[in-house]
Amino acid sequence: MPTFRAFIHLLINALFLASSLFLGSLTYSTTSLAQSAADTALYQHINQLTTTHYAQKMAAIESIGKSGHPDAAPILSALLEGRLFFTKKEKWIVIAHPTDPTEKRPSVFETFHPISGAALGKRKSRALKKVRTNNRIRSSLQSYIASLQLTHSDPNIQISAARSILKAPNADFLPHIKEALLQEENSDVLQALLTTKAAIELKQTKDIELKISAIQILKKSLEPEVLAQLIQLNAKDPDGNPLEASERLRAEAAAAVTHIKERTAYYKVMENLFFGLSLGSVLLLASIGLAITFGVMGVINMAHGEMIMLGAYTTYVIQLLLPHHIEQSLFIAIPAAFIVSGAVGIIIERSVVRHLYGRPLETLLATFGISLILQQLVRSIFSPLNRSVSTPEWMSGSLEINPILSLTYNRLYIILFAIATLLLLWSFIKYSRFGLSMRAVTQNREMARALGIRSSWVDALTFGLGSGIAGIAGVALSQLTNVGPNLGQNYIIDSFMVVVFGGVGNLMGTFVAAMSLGMFNKFLEPFTGAVMAKILLLIFIIIFIQRRPKGLFALKGRTAEEH
Repeated sequence: MPTFRAFIHLLINALFLASSLFLGSLTYSTTSLAQSAADTALYQHINQLTTTHYAQKMAAIESIGKSGHPDAAPILSALLEGRLFFTKKEKWIVIAHPTDPTEKRPSVFETFHPISGAALGKRKSRALKKVRTNNRIRSSLQSYIASLQLTHSDPNIQISAARSILKAPNADFLPHIKEALLQEENSDVLQALLTTKAAIELKQTKDIELKISAIQILKKSLEPEVLAQLIQLNAKDPDGNPLEASERLRAEAAAAVTHIKERTAYYKVMENLFFGLSLGSVLLLASIGLAITFGVMGVINMAHGEMIMLGAYTTYVIQLLLPHHIEQSLFIAIPAAFIVSGAVGIIIERSVVRHLYGRPLETLLATFGISLILQQLVRSIFSPLNRSVSTPEWMSGSLEINPILSLTYNRLYIILFAIATLLLLWSFIKYSRFGLSMRAVTQNREMARALGIRSSWVDALTFGLGSGIAGIAGVALSQLTNVGPNLGQNYIIDSFMVVVFGGVGNLMGTFVAAMSLGMFNKFLEPFTGAVMAKILLLIFIIIFIQRRPKGLFALKGRTAEEH
């Protein structure tokens, strides 16, 4: 009778495969008719999981795990995670996801072919039955999944599998790791496998020499699980007595823990240095335009933060206009933000600021009023709510140096972008005709006028240049934070601190000041907190300016001396 039932069961499956062309979204796609022999064999093994006998399920899992099929690991993972179902009526195996993940007891599922991944339409929960597992099956699944992932062609998957095993080292994984070590050539994967193997041996073996050899391997790792396991070797019972009998083993473990902590502290310093450079780059972009404006014109522009905000909103609008070209949108947003913010800056200078030269207090109040107007204008157009700007794929993720140190791509690109912007701006000011005129006005405005330089237009274009650079800063900031009407206000005070500390109008001073203050702030934060770090930073600048009023790098010239 069981043989007859099995025959009927296989016949039903064959009819199901043959009729898939006509069943539409409720059946498997037509591509299943052209499956290879390996796919067909894998599907037969999967189909055996519908049985209620756990011994037969174990046999099916073993067959799937040893099949070598590329889809074997995802299928076993789906079974382990409780996503493998079969239809009650037809006994078809499917992978199911709830249509509403927030429901505690999902009523409707989206179903997919376990091999091809083709969508099979929606099914109500009462039409499906989950493939049940027990502890023994789950343990077997973990072992086979690890085995398949450890020998995967993708090194990242192999390393991820090794780290997954490291979190719960078990002797069952040891044969799979040894097998993977025999055929592996990638050095990073080899190191991950050796570390996981050593962690298992340290936990499972009773041989002291083997444990010490494992410790020598583990001391090279920075994985948190490794450190916890080594610390455990020095653990004590409630009476204060060491749990490990070997004094030599405890000494080796203690030395390894010290070595790992020293390396961890070193990489933490490197991480703080990277985040300090990242913050310094943001400050550089935000303040470099202000340094030019303040240095040439002596104008305290309180609307500079709103130029940053306009650049960020320009990036947001560009992405709205090009929703299918997010990867290229930033390259369009950079010149667009420069033009928009620069044009607004020129309008502000021509309409308001040029009438207030020589009256710094009135200029400050006027530009502060303009900043409020621009903020309200943005609120009226885009609403007061923050807007999120999408990050291109090439800026997402991070460059992992080791488990302690990871460099996020968006911050890494912003550091490079800030340096490139500084170099381009320096080259423009040094070698272009406009740059020559601007430097002439900076050093001696009256003499520049006598030589025929129209200082009024130099002022306007300089104001526009500074505002345009601020707009570019807004493009960079849109990749680090949400875009909102108050975005610029978060950086205006910091920008003035950088300009004053570095030296008014000096690009090199602005660069050194931005990077110094960025790193100083990041190294202080872990000890004092973010707010206290800023307070200490402000106190430092006040004391520094008392000693050196012109900043780190003072400009030379008659007009510069007047500032």
